[in-house]
Amino acid sequence: MSKLLSKYLSIVATIYLLSMAIDTITIHSIPALLVLGLVLLVVNLFIKPLILLLTLPFSIITFGLFTFVVNAWTIMIADSFVSSVNMGGFLNSLLAAFIIAILQHILRDKSK
Repeated sequence: MSKLLSKYLSIVATIYLLSMAIDTITIHSIPALLVLGLVLLVVNLFIKPLILLLTLPFSIITFGLFTFVVNAWTIMIADSFVSSVNMGGFLNSLLAAFIIAILQHILRDKSK
């Protein structure tokens, strides 16, 4: 349970901090941000494994770096479900995916 909670917190914190730093990422309310975090968590649990399976050849060719693109796609999918949050496109989603991966790695190391 704490693993899901740390993922959720890193998602919400990253998107909030990026919205403060980048003008094209807009959040209209804090509850919308929290809902986006939950939607992204559900998308990561159910849809992301299917996308990773379909894009496995690209991940092998790029030595796993294509998973950042898949993570950006999942953020864009979650963004399409929550109308009060706008990520501002693929590059912002890719940046968010990269920072979320870094935060999750840091939180994973601190929990050990």
